[in-house]
Amino acid sequence: MTGERSRLDALPPLREVVAGFGVEAKKSLGQNFLFDLNLTRRIARAADPSSAGVIVEVGPGPGGLTRALLAEGAPRVVAIERDTRCLPALREIADACPGRLEIVEGDALAVPLDRLAGDARPLRVCANLPYNVGTQLLAGWIEAQAWPPAFDRLILMFQREVAERIVATPARRADYGRLGVLCNWRCETKILFEVSRAAFTPPPKVTSAVVELRPRAAPLPCDARRLARVTQAAFGQRRKMLRQSLRALGAGEATGALIAAAGLDPTARAEEIPVEGFVALARALEAIETA
Repeated sequence: MTGERSRLDALPPLREVVAGFGVEAKKSLGQNFLFDLNLTRRIARAADPSSAGVIVEVGPGPGGLTRALLAEGAPRVVAIERDTRCLPALREIADACPGRLEIVEGDALAVPLDRLAGDARPLRVCANLPYNVGTQLLAGWIEAQAWPPAFDRLILMFQREVAERIVATPARRADYGRLGVLCNWRCETKILFEVSRAAFTPPPKVTSAVVELRPRAAPLPCDARRLARVTQAAFGQRRKMLRQSLRALGAGEATGALIAAAGLDPTARAEEIPVEGFVALARALEAIETA
């Protein structure tokens, strides 16, 4: 692996790669490239890549984080990239590390994680997610019906305000919402560190943050789709009491019974309900719909 590290170090600087291949960041793809090698290494080390069977990276762009993951000992990296302009730069990295970088051309929203790992375990995701699809990707991974999931850890970069929503609890009502409930239902979450907007090219308008999510071995049992529905209804009208907001579920006159079965106060608002309360609502909804 020492020889491969040398070949990685010998690759042109990312700014030259971007200029050489004409890969300017596209706002339509939610792209912001990281050129700071100290920062990409810090993100890669947070994923502890040498202990993973395979690292999945979504939206690698010209490959700054990709290089860092390989340099930090990832035995195998699967990079999913839909921007064909970035593929030649990624192929240069693959040539420097034969057999360790697999490039998947396509939309990560359409690529199930468990199909990428093969027999390699554990699977770990480490990515500077495209801003325009980051929360959609995360929600899809968390709501997967199979649990425990294919991954054992997610190390993801988001806008700071999104990161704060991921880790929020009712103690931080301004940030607490549907995303926080879903993520903390099935995972332990924490913000690892913030990233200045100046670290990106082009610089985004806001600060970013790297978040870690680790799957809970035994999350409270409930149907993920129903949990998504009750959180969407409750937070869709977050300023209203549950007895009003949950009418969006279509339970009609049974709305009061639903709230009572979950052991909640009908005058409470969504931002006051902990994860356990929403799980109870999802289970009560299932009982009503399957009765």
